[in-house]
Amino acid sequence: MTAERKKVNIITLGCSKNTVDSEVLMRQLQLNNWEMTESSDGSDIAVINTCGFIDAAKQESIDTILQAVRLKKEGRLQRVVVMGCLSERYADALKKEIPEVDAFVGANKMDQVVLELGGVLRHELLGERFLTTPRHFAYLKISEGCDRPCSFCSIPLMRGKHVSKPIERVMTEAQRLAALGVKEIVLIAQDSTYYGLDLYGKRRLAELLELLGGVEGIEWIRLMYAFPTGFPYDVLEQFSANPKLCRYLDIPVQHVSDPLLTSMRRGISSGALRRLLAEVRSAVPGIALRTTLIVGYPGEGEKEFRELLDFVGETGFDRLGVFTYSQEEGTTAYPLGDPVPAGVKESRREKIMELQKSISLEKNTTLVGKRIRVLVDEKHDGIARGRTERDAPEVDNEVLLSDAGPLRAGDFADVEIIDAAEYDLFARPLTAVSVESTSNPAS
Repeated sequence: MTAERKKVNIITLGCSKNTVDSEVLMRQLQLNNWEMTESSDGSDIAVINTCGFIDAAKQESIDTILQAVRLKKEGRLQRVVVMGCLSERYADALKKEIPEVDAFVGANKMDQVVLELGGVLRHELLGERFLTTPRHFAYLKISEGCDRPCSFCSIPLMRGKHVSKPIERVMTEAQRLAALGVKEIVLIAQDSTYYGLDLYGKRRLAELLELLGGVEGIEWIRLMYAFPTGFPYDVLEQFSANPKLCRYLDIPVQHVSDPLLTSMRRGISSGALRRLLAEVRSAVPGIALRTTLIVGYPGEGEKEFRELLDFVGETGFDRLGVFTYSQEEGTTAYPLGDPVPAGVKESRREKIMELQKSISLEKNTTLVGKRIRVLVDEKHDGIARGRTERDAPEVDNEVLLSDAGPLRAGDFADVEIIDAAEYDLFARPLTAVSVESTSNPAS
């Protein structure tokens, strides 16, 4: 008699790095005869992969844990396991406050979750994934942890020191993703430009990009989280030499005021930062630059904020996000307090985003009448949504095609832009290159 499959619901919170961790865990559990479910209600167990980066993320994680605990008390769920960053950082406190949780497992300890659930870890299959993204794109984590000393950041406290994946393992994972039908890989790390220093004694990101360009089936390679300090300029050569590398670069600058950059321990001056951005745009004409900023950091007065606002207007980032400062225990900025009122932080965030909205509209408007290649992400009722190479999945602009015809998710299409809004483009399809349907043994 075949044993009944156990049901597990994996809940992923936070960033794309957590998504990858959850997908690897799902595949391991699947190989141990666990059935993946979309709801904790009625499952045997819920595994919550938490985020502990800022206050809002912590609260979301806690609320999700409490919801699972309520299901357990009502008999609609048997066990609750908490893993990830919040668990790594606050395990002792969480055990006292929420004793109903059966186990707390830290970050980078997926193997412990498998063992906790009575499974056997398949070391030889650690690169395999149960894809939770649409099958045509996937995140590929090239390293873990961070060696940067940024004063505001708690990531090293949760994820530890920077550890690069060996090139051979990254290539194996990329090839496995391609075999599943993945067309776009999004390279992620806490600091992608640091890649290779710990293993090889030098940065080898450019070499990795070149090798990934040779993976058959992968058509787009997207680079995220490129720390500006010590940026490896040989990477810029890849944008010209590697046709698969999207002309897109995410460089989180956080601020531009020299006193704040010093306090933040970013290791770069305002002048050097501006020169880097200018050199990137000069070396790669038409590249889309994405960045993230922090407002309300201790010491940010009206003068410093105005400098940041002017910088956003002058630089004209193609994509931009803003965080309000969150005071985090254990960071070097923690003793500085949190002197900027929450209302002021939010007002500053809104001012930057309002400016960015106008910048984005201006840039989008220049695309009207142009022909652009688009990767379709989804299609409903004849309307398709896709992205250009200038847009990362889940965080950037979309292209809407109202008369999508035979197009489907995973197709590449040549389109003509017919209208533009702040964060959307409207287009009509010209031609399409269909993605063949392939079986996906890992989902």
